[in-house]
Amino acid sequence: MPLFVIEREIPGASQLTAADLQGISAKSNDVVCGLGVPYRWVTSYVAGDKIYCIHEAESAEVIERHAREGGFPANKVTEVAAVIGPDTANG
Repeated sequence: MPLFVIEREIPGASQLTAADLQGISAKSNDVVCGLGVPYRWVTSYVAGDKIYCIHEAESAEVIERHAREGGFPANKVTEVAAVIGPDTANG
């Protein structure tokens, strides 16, 4: 299943409380359960005024549907072309 990076512009994102983030996470999980298609939220990073999410889905359209149904912005959705890390240097 393709992997996507989702950039969500949320002013003050880095000031969201643990309770705020818990609520957002619960809403996202609820929407994922209701989509009726394969979908996996891998992880998210809160940084400044943005949240960067890594999700697996069949298409960008499904990612955008998740955002609409959850009430989350999805300002930029980009399919991942490759994943690299320190071990990539070892061939």
